[in-house]
Amino acid sequence: MTRDRIRLAQFGVGRWGNHLLRNFLALAAVDVVAVVEPRRDQHEAIREKFQLAPAFNLTTDAEAVLADPAVDAVAIATPAATHYNLIKTALKHGKHVLAEKPLTLDVAECAELCQLAADNHVQLVIDHTYLFHPVVRQGAAVLSEQPLGTLRYGYATRTNLGPVRPDVDALWDLSIHDIAIFNHWLGETPIAVTAQGQTWLQSDLPAEPLFPAGLADVAWLRLFYPSGFEATIHVSWANPDKQRRLGLVGDRGALIFDEMQADAPLVIQCGEFTPDGIYFIPTNLSQEAIAIPPGEPLKQVCEHFVDCVVQQQPSPISSGQVGTGLVKVLVALSRSLNQAGQRVAVE
Repeated sequence: MTRDRIRLAQFGVGRWGNHLLRNFLALAAVDVVAVVEPRRDQHEAIREKFQLAPAFNLTTDAEAVLADPAVDAVAIATPAATHYNLIKTALKHGKHVLAEKPLTLDVAECAELCQLAADNHVQLVIDHTYLFHPVVRQGAAVLSEQPLGTLRYGYATRTNLGPVRPDVDALWDLSIHDIAIFNHWLGETPIAVTAQGQTWLQSDLPAEPLFPAGLADVAWLRLFYPSGFEATIHVSWANPDKQRRLGLVGDRGALIFDEMQADAPLVIQCGEFTPDGIYFIPTNLSQEAIAIPPGEPLKQVCEHFVDCVVQQQPSPISSGQVGTGLVKVLVALSRSLNQAGQRVAVE
């Protein structure tokens, strides 16, 4: 990068794109020069919300913006099925790319995009926001001290009444967060998975290879790691009981990340068994809330992307390769779900 400020164009100003645009407009190192939003009827509201000047380039013409040599980087917050073509075109034009998760819906496409970024000497970063969450980062630091003893299993629940996506199912939309956290904390990736689910709301959509029965509204997943660790995940966008809870359990305690506990989202609950004849007595019981530094995760994602562009260095946290690895897991989970829960290897 030779410019003092990165000239960035954003694609998509939907629910998540609103948050991305807000953060990029606030960064001193970024000059947002264009916004591409195909819903023309939303343009006036976008201008008003973000106080964009009348001359600001708010357009539906993606091709023109991608071909503009004055644009250094793009942020993509569009439906998952559109990612491949947009990212591929951007990379071919020498643009650095920050893409909303998932990278694409196909492993081969992900690998192609990673190679294309390397060939064109530009950065491809994926917005796996939880990897930048202060709780997740602090959790990794805590786990490095091995306070839980030998890790045994993990669990996660991510439910709410919406938002319902029309492009991917609840499995792809929601479980990717918890899989990313488990992988990050464990330092390994699943070798096999199982999944079962149900579809109620969008069962009459045109059949897609990943979603032949429509978009699942609820799913129950199991992840099998090479170390022998196993994790279970429950996701649903059709459950009024909002939960955002993930835990790792060892033989000496558990580390629990509960977003619904704003005052103490990260807690260590210690406890182990002491044999007493034929019985096992819980001992060394305690609970400790872990102090969490302040910070908006998405702001840190945007700042990290800028650093990667300025330093011309691949992301050590959420690179295209990390995104590809997560897509591999999701594809295997979809195959299992479509095969009534059969165990599927992650390839």
